[in-house]
Amino acid sequence: MLKLSLRALFYIALIASLIGCGFHLRGTTDMSFNSIFIQGNTLVISKNLNKRLLTNGVKVLDSAENADLLLEMIGEESEKRILSLSGKGKVNEFELYYRVHYRTKPASAELWSPVHTMEARRDFSYSDANLLAKQGEEKRLNEGMQQDVISGILRRLSTLKNSQ
Repeated sequence: MLKLSLRALFYIALIASLIGCGFHLRGTTDMSFNSIFIQGNTLVISKNLNKRLLTNGVKVLDSAENADLLLEMIGEESEKRILSLSGKGKVNEFELYYRVHYRTKPASAELWSPVHTMEARRDFSYSDANLLAKQGEEKRLNEGMQQDVISGILRRLSTLKNSQ
């Protein structure tokens, strides 16, 4: 009986601490528009952006006719720079950049917004001895940067129509 009450007390304390710290599952983003038309040729980010918009209850349309908002994906850039070298001239660290350029236009507006840029940057160490592992790490970092950029675009889109 004592074991049961200690276990129950532990779980109650655990739940209370989670509630008290403000933890909650990530929900959907409230968008001020119901439909969107995405044009442009950004192959990498467009597929994931469409999925996230659909998850948030926004219809991604095939034409601009009935769309509440138009989103033009102007371009995306991935860049890898050498951050530091060893004394022997071998690469120690790289810096990864990922940028997306886009602009928006509400269906009722005549003019496009200025071009916005959303970017992410990551540093990672490099070693020729762990080539396969470092290639996998670079791939995961690039995927994480893409998700961060998509989240940033969605945050901007969620406030877009309210501020205009």
